[in-house]
Order: sequence, then structure tokens, then C-alpha cells
Amino acid sequence: MGYRLMENFRRPYFARSIADFWQRWHISLSTWFRDYLYFPLGGNRKGTVRTYMNLAVVMLLGGLWHGSSWNFVIWGAIHGLMLILERLGGKQALYSRLPAFAKVAITFVIVCFAWVSFRADDLPAALQYCGSMLGLATPHPGAGLNGGLIYQPYYVASMLLAATVAWFCPQTWDFTRKITWTKALWITIVFWLAIVAMATQEFNPFIYFKF
Repeated sequence: MGYRLMENFRRPYFARSIADFWQRWHISLSTWFRDYLYFPLGGNRKGTVRTYMNLAVVMLLGGLWHGSSWNFVIWGAIHGLMLILERLGGKQALYSRLPAFAKVAITFVIVCFAWVSFRADDLPAALQYCGSMLGLATPHPGAGLNGGLIYQPYYVASMLLAATVAWFCPQTWDFTRKITWTKALWITIVFWLAIVAMATQEFNPFIYFKF
């Protein structure tokens, strides 16, 4: 239709550090934070300590932008702390000497632990969830039921298919740089499948309804 949208996600879960993650994740938002918060605060031009403070302030405000609760503050603090540690290491992650797959795996785990506080209802729930992930707390009473549902063949196959698409197929932004008739057919089919899937679900909350 003639529109050219910016690339907003560049395989963020392939990131090899938290700084790399923020160069790949929600690029429109992260560049806005950089241009309108980090740079006006002085960026990295006013000394080392001021740079660390600016990183912390930007990430804390980024957390509060998503919601006014301690969960979002903690999410921002985790990312801010990791960015500061990487700055202390010469803009390198503490695990920068490890093989590429290990750097990706460690970054993914850090990001997933941070997502817990982003998604949990409150701070105690986030702490319990993280404790359960580490085997240090009693799982939520509904965990067994959820596990029984998730490990059904249909859901396992769906997750494997989604993982294959996410890891090995081209991103939609790259895929749609040049539309051929074959691509247009695939796009139309997927579009209508998405419409059917949403129409048959009983509950479809707006993803940003809390923000």
C-alpha cells in the first residue's frame, strides 16, 4: 500500500548482551528514550558516574512508563543494573568471553527473569514465581494444571512450530520488503487465519490495557 514502517524488532532473543537486546527490542521506544531522555540528561558526555546515573534513570522511567507499580520499577532496575555492569566491563557483558550460543542463552535467561516482574500481578507473586523457577519456593497451586495443559501434543507442536518460525524463518519486516504474488498469497492466508483465530476466542484483552 506504499507505507514503509521502521523495523521495530530485530530478533531480540538472539541478543548477546543486554545492551544488544535494547538495540533489537522495541526499537521505536528505545530510540525515543535515547533521543528524548538519555541524550538530554547528558548521555555519556558528562563523565562516567553521570553516565551510569543516566542509564539508571532512563531504565527506571522506562519501567514507570509501562505502569506505576513496583513491579515495573524492578523490571527497569534489572535492565538498568545490567547496562551499568556492561559499561563497567568496557561495554561488554560479564560473559562476553563465552561462546556465542552461551552468550545468547545467558542473555535470554536474564531477560526472562526480568519479564516475571513485568507480568506478575504484584511483587510477592513475582518473587514466588522467580523462586519456583530456581527451585527455591513452592510452585503456584495452579502450576500442575497448567503443566498438564501445556504438555498436550497440540500445544507442544504449536510451540515447536512457533520456535522454528522465530529462529529459522526470515522476519516479517525483511519478508515484506519486496512483495511478490506468492508472498501476497501467503500474507492473505495468514491474515485470514489470524482473524478466524481471534474471532473464535472467548477473551481477547487489548495487550496494553493496563498501561
